[in-house]
Amino acid sequence: MDRRSFIKTGVAAGAVAAGGGFSAPALSQGANARTLRFVPQANLANFDPIWGTQYVVRNAAVLVWDTLYGFDDKLEAQRQMVEGETVSSDGLVWTFKLRSGLRFHDNTPVLASDVVASINRWMPRDPMGQLLRALNQELVAVDDTTFRWTLSRPFPKMKMALGKNATPMCFIMPARIASRFDSFTQINEFIGSGPMRIVTNEWVPGARAVFQRFDGYVPRNEPASWLAGGKRMMVDRVEWVIMPDPATASAALQNGEIDWWENPLTDLVPVLRRNRNIRVDIADPLGNIGAFRMNHLHKPFNDVRIRRAVLAAMSQEDYMTALVGNDRNLWSALPGFFTPNTPLYSEEGGDILKGPRNMDMARRLLAEAGYNNEPVTCLVAQDQPITKAMGDITADLLKRMGMNVDFVATDWGTVGQRRAMKNPPGQGGWSMFHTWHAGADAINPVVYNAVRANGDGAWFGWPNIPAVEAEVPNWLAANSLAEERTVIGRLNRAAMDNVVYAPTGFFLSYQAWRSNVSGIVKGPIPFPWGVSKT
Repeated sequence: MDRRSFIKTGVAAGAVAAGGGFSAPALSQGANARTLRFVPQANLANFDPIWGTQYVVRNAAVLVWDTLYGFDDKLEAQRQMVEGETVSSDGLVWTFKLRSGLRFHDNTPVLASDVVASINRWMPRDPMGQLLRALNQELVAVDDTTFRWTLSRPFPKMKMALGKNATPMCFIMPARIASRFDSFTQINEFIGSGPMRIVTNEWVPGARAVFQRFDGYVPRNEPASWLAGGKRMMVDRVEWVIMPDPATASAALQNGEIDWWENPLTDLVPVLRRNRNIRVDIADPLGNIGAFRMNHLHKPFNDVRIRRAVLAAMSQEDYMTALVGNDRNLWSALPGFFTPNTPLYSEEGGDILKGPRNMDMARRLLAEAGYNNEPVTCLVAQDQPITKAMGDITADLLKRMGMNVDFVATDWGTVGQRRAMKNPPGQGGWSMFHTWHAGADAINPVVYNAVRANGDGAWFGWPNIPAVEAEVPNWLAANSLAEERTVIGRLNRAAMDNVVYAPTGFFLSYQAWRSNVSGIVKGPIPFPWGVSKT
């Protein structure tokens, strides 16, 4: 029995079983309406939104921590914690004023000194933060509600840097926490100023995480739009229920034991749509980019010829059909790195991903590189349907290429921990892992951490490709969209020639929820504000 048949059989059986394997706590009707039960994409194994870049951590973090600015649904940064800002005539000095009434969950006021400490912790881990760090002359608190940032050169994308939804976001936490833990050490205290607080004594990694409304939060007056505007919580409690088995999650949603499922498998969507109590829709029209991420530090992928061999042999159709099936409305080939149908999309240099796959070329490149049966340590999270599906395709692909596959079947939390290690593969490190990048995070080279190639400052895999990095300041200096596109064409070619990573295709995914739940919007994050139950 194949994977799709097994899942469909399992969910049909689960749908008629009482509880589908998940026992919900008994609540009164009023309490039930004030509690939102949500099945996230993966387990919340750690909870430091600066230390790592996993979307599951970011998606929980937006409940707990707030940001100075926030992207709206037009991908424009709007004021959030900031009341206003001024910029000197030469563009070198930014002065920010915090809005009144901001308080942390421990009931202490949010001060400018907290903001300064939080920015300093964030900068080393973020691509835009690294750009700002290189320009930083002085970042100081002027008084309790005002901070000033002096730069050596103008940085017009300041609001974008402080408000983007790409990981790691510039979340604000108390100075006593941000100053005590550098960005390479995980925090152990989770105090923010966002609309919810995490209930730490109910957080059981692998089972659930619980968030309670923070009564001290004062929303902005503007309507909510993604990470901007008034983040008004319509429920008192949000319970994240961890369900790595899709059949169990599907049955629980149909039985009313959960309210909202972040990413149901495409195979299960027809079953869910037949249930009149379930609503299903595309989660985010900007979609996702699948990624085969390689370690540029160690054999075998430290040799560009071996990375190119992967591009020559891999079939994006195989990856995408494993993810979303045969519906071509849900996926497309991607001979580039940027989000399709956005202004900077480019296919320049992407011919190696077009046309029939060339296994002979791949094997020739392996031979030229002197590949000598070195193990390829593949980290593949089994509790994350996206990575599991792609990992199975990769194991088969590499074996057919003639490579020695060390397949490490693990969980997404472990992948998040291990991929940060620079050890050689045989000493606790890794050769490759699979992930994906939200389309909203792949619209330009400064918010898109996966395409950057600045060595030790780069994202996991640490590519060091000067031809890519040289185009980043060129894009920032461009004076028109035409100039930006020219720059991105060169960057796309350099990234493809040197294989920063291997894109496995572009795909759309679904979300599903009970019909008594309203206020769910499309976007790269399951935004909880405005969501209510009846």
